[in-house]
Amino acid sequence: MPRRAAKLPVAPLSARSRAELRALQRATLAVVMNPLTRANRTAPRLRDGRATRRAVAAIAKPNDRLTALERLEIYNRMYWFRVLDSLHEDCPGLRAALGERRFLRLAEAFLQKHPSRYWTLRDLPQRLAQFIRAQPRWTAPHTDLCADLARFEWAQVEVYDGAAFPVFTIDDLLDANPAKLRLNLQPYLQLLELRYPVDDYLIAIRKREALLRGDASNAPTALRVRADSKVPRPRRAPCRVAVHRHEGKSTSSASSPRRSRSSPRSAPASRSSARSPPASRRRGARAAIGPRPCRAGSAPGWSWAGSAGAERAAG
Repeated sequence: MPRRAAKLPVAPLSARSRAELRALQRATLAVVMNPLTRANRTAPRLRDGRATRRAVAAIAKPNDRLTALERLEIYNRMYWFRVLDSLHEDCPGLRAALGERRFLRLAEAFLQKHPSRYWTLRDLPQRLAQFIRAQPRWTAPHTDLCADLARFEWAQVEVYDGAAFPVFTIDDLLDANPAKLRLNLQPYLQLLELRYPVDDYLIAIRKREALLRGDASNAPTALRVRADSKVPRPRRAPCRVAVHRHEGKSTSSASSPRRSRSSPRSAPASRSSARSPPASRRRGARAAIGPRPCRAGSAPGWSWAGSAGAERAAG
């Protein structure tokens, strides 16, 4: 038997108590968050099958210019345009891998399953990677690549705002007792094991977008012409990527397990990509020093040096 849609809140006739006010707010939210039609208009029915016009009549009144439905439609469209625009901005790699139309369908399906539940849009793509794995039809045949991209792009968002320990200086080391000295990783640092080199892919995408925006108007003509072509999807090549923050930018360094292992004293070849956060998120930091136990564990194939962003392949 087909599953019935969850029953949405019904607006009360009045809001004379906190309980009635809460019910009115939830009923309004059910209309505002209801998916739009393909023409980006308010759908004629809510997800539980009720007529939208009748549900709106219990929430809003018309004025001398707009009907009650038209008034709520403003907020309905505003909600969806804003959350879709937020995902569009946070997921340039996914957009490039899927194309704009398929990405939009993925974003709409994801937001219907996992609508915004936070006071900030920063957390909106938190469960996008899990959704891609659970419903691969939106990304097939590139599901593995898209899941890696979603994980990497969400890690970059987290790195922007993650908590940071105080930064040590040379003066902190001068009088320190080596027997009691502990160097901790910054808690925001993340290590990802991926199937695709998505960091290189995003570097190429950002370079192309910069050329298309005209940020590199002085670049040779050949480079500007090349920006008109799409960046090819990367081939599968398992790698480990460290995502960290330095001087207000999210940075990643990667090492492929297929490379010959080097001794602990020699650093492997690495690739780095930097992403500048919005002004409200800029916060430069490196590794911390202090008596706290290390809060970040090491992963197979990696050992960590004292400053965030310095990594070595373990022998």
